[in-house]
Amino acid sequence: MFDVSVARCADYAPEAVTRALRAALEPLGGLDWVKPGMRVGIKANLVTFLKPERAATTHPTVLCALTQLLRERGAEVIVGDSPGGLYTAAYVNRVYAATGMKLVEQAGAALNRNFGERQASFAGARVARRFTYTAWLDDVDAIIDVCKLKSHGMMSMSAAVKNLFGVIPGTLKPEYHFQYPDERAFADMLIDLNEYFRPRLSIADAIVGMEGNGPTAGTPRTIGALLAAHTPYALDLACAEVIGLAMDDVPTLRAAHDRGLCPATAAELRVHGDLAAVRVEGFENILQRRGLRFQSAGVFGKAVERLLASKPGVDADECVGCGVCAKTCPAHAIAMRDRLPVIDRRACIRCFCCQEFCPKGAMTVRRPLAARLLNRSHGE
Repeated sequence: MFDVSVARCADYAPEAVTRALRAALEPLGGLDWVKPGMRVGIKANLVTFLKPERAATTHPTVLCALTQLLRERGAEVIVGDSPGGLYTAAYVNRVYAATGMKLVEQAGAALNRNFGERQASFAGARVARRFTYTAWLDDVDAIIDVCKLKSHGMMSMSAAVKNLFGVIPGTLKPEYHFQYPDERAFADMLIDLNEYFRPRLSIADAIVGMEGNGPTAGTPRTIGALLAAHTPYALDLACAEVIGLAMDDVPTLRAAHDRGLCPATAAELRVHGDLAAVRVEGFENILQRRGLRFQSAGVFGKAVERLLASKPGVDADECVGCGVCAKTCPAHAIAMRDRLPVIDRRACIRCFCCQEFCPKGAMTVRRPLAARLLNRSHGE
């Protein structure tokens, strides 16, 4: 049975968050599996230098509440992530400072200071049979995946499954985008990471999520809930339901379902709490498809796919010419000309790294007119 728990939480007041977290965990057996002396790693989403109120990162109050509950059971708590960028003490410490992680230290957790890397071999993988990961994860006895619920340019939704991409050291992330440029291959890679590390528990910070130009430059949107599950796939299926997405809208859910790791619909979950009560109407998602796929082989099929595919595009009025997009593009498809990015569409692999890491939100996901019209004719 795929169990998911949902608890209402109106804001980030510490007492309210702690109360909601206890309520979300209790139907799942709480933290009874945590034993005194256990080292528990909290894998947060600390994607970049953004303050908590921007709703791009896991809110420190949620991490503090979880830390306190773990410490009550005698556990040692380590919080970590590998943001986009250098995986060094200097760089990550800046991210810790910007995202409010000092509060987590005050709550009794240690922030990860091990910036080593390890190599993994995973015979059970579908695509990522060898990969590099952050070594601090070997220092813990169990991992808790604490994600932020957000829209996402490439995967439609960023939640528990996508959060595990943070086990890949920051400067290597573009290489993985280039290695797995197709969204289906990228989704399978993410499932492989989740299956290798197998988080003991997954929690979604959906008190305030992000809609629109996510996962870093979108708009905060109050959802008012914490969700929890034993598996990241069940949690993501519930999160998708909350923001109005179906399995076929989210490549990682499609990939998980194909492996028998989650059901096809949220109706097949065993939900503790009222999932319908936290469903957000009109949540602005980034949809590249609504289950509509063209499987035609040959030149025609590829031409149709190119015609309908979403692409990154620049808002010249918002662009400041910093060049971050060109530096982070794994395909080297962006050149700066007259302080504006120019995208080589033939080289672009549509990984949306430029959109994710643009510090001004000037890069956006653009759906071609043909795709919008076609989806409208199919009920969008």
